[in-house]
Amino acid sequence: MNRYVIIGGGVAAVGCIEGIRKADTEGSITLISGEKKTVYCRPLISYYLQGKTDFEKMKYRSDEFYEKNNCKLVYDTAVSIDKDAKTVTVSSGEKIPYDKLCVATGSSPFVPPFTGLDNVSAKFSFMTEDDAAEIEKAVDENSRVLIVGAGLIGLKCAEGLCGRVKSITVCDLAERVLSSILDEPCAKLMQNVLEENGISFMLGDSAEKFDANKAYMKSGAVVDFDVLILAVGVRANVSLVKEIGGETERGIIIDEKMKTSVEDIYAVGDCSQGVNALTGQKNVLALLPNAVMQGETAGQNMAGADTVFDKGVPMNAIGFFGYHALTAGIYEGEMTEEKTDDSVKRLFVKDNRLVGFMLLGDIERAGIYTSLIREKTPLDTIDAEAIKISPSLLPFSLKYRKIKLGGSKS
Repeated sequence: MNRYVIIGGGVAAVGCIEGIRKADTEGSITLISGEKKTVYCRPLISYYLQGKTDFEKMKYRSDEFYEKNNCKLVYDTAVSIDKDAKTVTVSSGEKIPYDKLCVATGSSPFVPPFTGLDNVSAKFSFMTEDDAAEIEKAVDENSRVLIVGAGLIGLKCAEGLCGRVKSITVCDLAERVLSSILDEPCAKLMQNVLEENGISFMLGDSAEKFDANKAYMKSGAVVDFDVLILAVGVRANVSLVKEIGGETERGIIIDEKMKTSVEDIYAVGDCSQGVNALTGQKNVLALLPNAVMQGETAGQNMAGADTVFDKGVPMNAIGFFGYHALTAGIYEGEMTEEKTDDSVKRLFVKDNRLVGFMLLGDIERAGIYTSLIREKTPLDTIDAEAIKISPSLLPFSLKYRKIKLGGSKS
């Protein structure tokens, strides 16, 4: 009977459990979770701050999920892997043996070495349920909040706190919000929405040092605050595999079967660096659906199946105060654009295929575009002009529509 061990308790780990059980109903599964709680949907933590949900409703699977799948939970931190003895050592000193191992350790906040940061008492990251709970305790209606970082994490935190505190200021060295996702015109649309809801920005500027509740900015400005949120960025947790000689770059290098360079060890989710289906290059594709599909692929292969995940593409789903944006793929080739005062649709076509899109405002039925990218559908096999104007399944062949809508396999 195979012994499967998974390090990490997020959605990628859940995908791995489900993948294993598709191919092996008998083997033992042990899941090691340093967060000491069952799986939940991390993107919802900003809605917790808004009071729109609670931790019980944020669960990604029921508490019974693990028992139903005969999965033992170990609430501890994995500190090392012995690839020769095939064991994982946790902080208690226990050594957990494995036949197949999946590393799903996710990522951690990157905190630059700011001068004086140790003297700031109320400072937080914003990546976990515990972070959200601690921030909620620290703020009140008189709090002045400074958020360092105008990426997705920082802006979701700002949205979550809006209306609950006296003021929110977001700073970033970049000249625009969401600089790794949106170009300048699209970023400005999103910034306008955030500013209309009372969030202030200091862009092209950021903190250099701190002194208690004061931030000294590169521009020379001084910002007073009561609560500091550090959302500068994240780094993949690769150390467990790197320390045993596994190949790593920005993430743990994996192939299309989710295998690492170390025998019988797989990696999935935000800690992994897999193949970008559009470019053939290996990227960290940190997105919940990718993590789940990677996990399921790894689980099946760990249990003896032979399957691949070869449809990984960069994607981002963003929304603030009811205004949404969805991006996917790469921004290369010929661009077509439709825009209004509050919406943008940009489609990128290269070599007879849709390779990317950027949608703001109206994102209805964007899944059609995503499917075209993932499946690498030749545009001359469908009514591409109709798809560009209004995404639907009608321009596709009857056979394709039957597969997508009727569950047909052929």
